[in-house]
Amino acid sequence: MSVISPRSREERQPLALPRTGREPSPARAGRRTGRPRLSGADRDILWLYLLTRTAVWTTAYCARWIFPADAGTRDPGPALAPFERWDWGHFLNVARDGYFPAGDGPWNADWDNREAFFPGFPLALRAVHMVVPHWTAAGLLISFVAGGMAVLALARVARLYLPDAKAGRRTVQLLLLSPCAVFLATGYSESLFLALALPAWLAAHRHNWPLAATLAALATTVRISGLFLAAALALHFVLTARTRADWGRLPWLTLPALPAILYAWYLHAHTGDWMAWKHAQERGWYRRFHAPWEAWSTTWESAFGHVQTTGYAFMFQAELLTMLVGLALAALLIRRRRWPEAAYIVLSLWALGTSYWYTSIPRATLLWWPLWITLAAWSLRSPQFRTAYYCLAAPLSTVFALTYLTGRWAG
Repeated sequence: MSVISPRSREERQPLALPRTGREPSPARAGRRTGRPRLSGADRDILWLYLLTRTAVWTTAYCARWIFPADAGTRDPGPALAPFERWDWGHFLNVARDGYFPAGDGPWNADWDNREAFFPGFPLALRAVHMVVPHWTAAGLLISFVAGGMAVLALARVARLYLPDAKAGRRTVQLLLLSPCAVFLATGYSESLFLALALPAWLAAHRHNWPLAATLAALATTVRISGLFLAAALALHFVLTARTRADWGRLPWLTLPALPAILYAWYLHAHTGDWMAWKHAQERGWYRRFHAPWEAWSTTWESAFGHVQTTGYAFMFQAELLTMLVGLALAALLIRRRRWPEAAYIVLSLWALGTSYWYTSIPRATLLWWPLWITLAAWSLRSPQFRTAYYCLAAPLSTVFALTYLTGRWAG
């Protein structure tokens, strides 16, 4: 089974998504009931999603008891403490206190560089906190709901490319069992981004450019990756626009840049620096521009040069491996002339691969939906590949989950 070009499917069915035999037409279902209706395939996807979330919650519960910060403690700590790690603190600080509380900012030596995080998730967190008083619970609720929306959209995107009736479920399954999938269940921004970006991609394939641009703009409020999505949408527009009416919608594609511009203006108003976001990334995460080969060399030295503790060295090895996966994916997309998807992946790799060293590339794979669709195509064609993937993903998922939920590295 090969990956089918979405453009060729559009020629046969320009505005409607492909559907399996089990799925009723959403339009007919809407006319009958007056509201959106989940198909049997959708319910299967959501059941799978709920099971994997339960697995993460169970792991978090066990981690509190088996891996406490103090080996001699008799109290495992708060139930949600395993989800209060790393980037969560930055999102919480922005949502609770704002970007520059009480005149604090990057001019202070102990500044936490919170402006490196886009405001979309903190704003959502602040809004949900008005209903859910516990901050961590509010963050988990956002990711839980957004993740459910994201997997439903991912299944529909997969059906644009793959004719197999199992394509949607298989793609979602591979994503939810991937090594870094734990971050879809935490108070992080990946789930919210996917819940906006994937419907934007679907809207673009339906030629609904106002909706696609609006969703992409919302995605840009969440992560800088929204700009990469906007570039892919623009390229898809250029490749598929045919009529004067189509080209009349071109101005909509400038909309995703607006949140980034407004955020830069906001930071400039408080810091006097138009590049405050980038400089925060540089101070906090060493994301100064370096040539790709320099970034590779530095990461390689950190992974295999015995200059880091074993836990950090392992994570740098994972960064290198994931970069190779991303490069292979980009080459495959270019070979198959899937230019918009290739643009999205290449821009992501360029942003991640031109820092002092590689950081968070494994987490970034969660946003690479062409990767999961490609793997699904291979797994549907080869049961041996599916088995190999699950055998490799299971231990890696456990390592990444325990690393996050316990808040410490193996070394």
